[in-house]
Amino acid sequence: MPDRLSPRPLPSWVAPERLFPVLAAQRSDVFWLDAGADAVEGWSFLGTGVAEPLPKDVRLDAGSVEAGMPPFRGGWVGWRDYESGAVRAGAPVATDPEPEARTWLRVTMAVAFDHAEHRMWLLAPEEEGEGEGWLQSLLAATSLKAPTPRVVEDRHAAEARHTPAAYEQLIDRCRDLIHAGIAYQLCLTTRFTVPGTHDPVAVYERLRAATPAHHGGFLRIGGRALLSASPEQFLHAGGGVIRTRPIKGTRPRGADAVTDAALAAELAADPKERAENVMIVDLMRNDLSQVCVPGSIRVEGLWEVESYPAVHQLVSTVSGTAAEGTTVGALLEAAFPAGSMTGAPKLSAMTQLHELEGGPRDIYAGCFGYIGVDGALDLAMVIRSIVVDEEAAFVGAGGGITWGSVPAAEVREVATKARAPLAALGAEMPATWRSDILN
Repeated sequence: MPDRLSPRPLPSWVAPERLFPVLAAQRSDVFWLDAGADAVEGWSFLGTGVAEPLPKDVRLDAGSVEAGMPPFRGGWVGWRDYESGAVRAGAPVATDPEPEARTWLRVTMAVAFDHAEHRMWLLAPEEEGEGEGWLQSLLAATSLKAPTPRVVEDRHAAEARHTPAAYEQLIDRCRDLIHAGIAYQLCLTTRFTVPGTHDPVAVYERLRAATPAHHGGFLRIGGRALLSASPEQFLHAGGGVIRTRPIKGTRPRGADAVTDAALAAELAADPKERAENVMIVDLMRNDLSQVCVPGSIRVEGLWEVESYPAVHQLVSTVSGTAAEGTTVGALLEAAFPAGSMTGAPKLSAMTQLHELEGGPRDIYAGCFGYIGVDGALDLAMVIRSIVVDEEAAFVGAGGGITWGSVPAAEVREVATKARAPLAALGAEMPATWRSDILN
C-alpha cells in the first residue's frame, strides 16, 4: 500500500493546459484529470506514476478533507473498462477484460489545481526534495515553449459499426424486449472508428476546447490513451457519503438563445426522457443500498437540466451514507457498470445488449478517475470520449431506449453525441450519419 503524498502549496499559478503537454512529452504514462477549460471551481490533477493493479481492499474515506486542501493525496489514477464489470456481474462479453495492471497508475508525482482559489499544490513523497526537481523541470520547459494552436494534421474518414438503418432496427428489437418484459430500458450503443495514427495530446486539446466538461481527462497508460470530455460523475466518495449523478436525456444546443431555451425546456418536460432518467435513478438507489446504511439513500436532485457547449443533459443525484468498512471493491461490485450505461434490470439489459451491439465497448461505458489511498474517490463515466490506440481511434455513442423511444430521434441523438469527439480527431461523421441526411 503506497503512502500518502504530501501536499505542498506553490507560490504561483501556471495553467494546467500549459504544463500538461510538457509532461506528456517527458513521460509515457501520464494523466490529467481536468475540471475543464476556463474552470472557476473544482480541482484538476496532472501527474505520472507506475502501472499497478488497483487494490480493492482500500476502505472508503469516512473522514473529511481540510478546507482548501487537495481532495486527492496519493493513490491510483486509471480506468475500468466496461467488460471488466460486465463479466463480474455475470453477463456475456465480446472480448476479454483488460488486465488491471495495464489500466491503473500508482501516482508518484502530481500537481493539484484549485480552480476556485487559483492555487497550485505539489503532491510528492514526504522526503525532503522529492518532487521539487520534477516540478522545476516541468516549469522550466513550459517557460521555454509558448503554447501554439495545434491544427488537424490529416483528415480521416470515420467508419461506423452500424448504419442508421441498422441502428433503428436494433431500437425496434429493444422495444420488442421491453414489450416482452425482459427489460424496462436498454442503453443501446454503437462505435465509430477512425483508422490511422493520431497525436492524442493534440486531439485532447481540440476536444476540451470544443466541449469543456467538469470531468474531462487525459490518461495514457501502456501506450493506450483515453481522452474524455465527460459531463457525468459516476461515483464520488468522501466524508462517509457516496454520490452518483446519472445522466439520461439529451438535446442539442440551439442556434440562438430562443431556440436553445426551447430545447432545454422540451428536455425537462419530455415524458420519455423523464421516465428514462427516473428508471436509472431507481437502479442506482438499489445499487448504493448494497453498500450504504439502511434508510440513508436520498435523491438530492431529480430531472435537473445541465447545459454544455454541445448538448443539454437531464441529470439526477443520488446519495447514501457508506456502511462502516465498505471497500472500493465492494462499491464497484455493487455499482459498476453504471446503470446509465446498461439499462434496467442491469444483468438482463447487459445480456441482451451483448447480442444486439455485435462488438465490445472496451473503455467506453466504463469509468475513470482517481481512488485515493485514504479511500476518497472521484470517478467519471467514459462518455463523450476517444480511445487512441497505435493504429486507430474509437468513439462510442448511444442512448437509453424505452418503450416510448422514437427510432429516428434516437439516431439523431447518437449523431449529436459522436460529432464533437470525431471532429477533434479531424474526422467527419460517416455519410449516412450526417445531420443533413438524418434531419
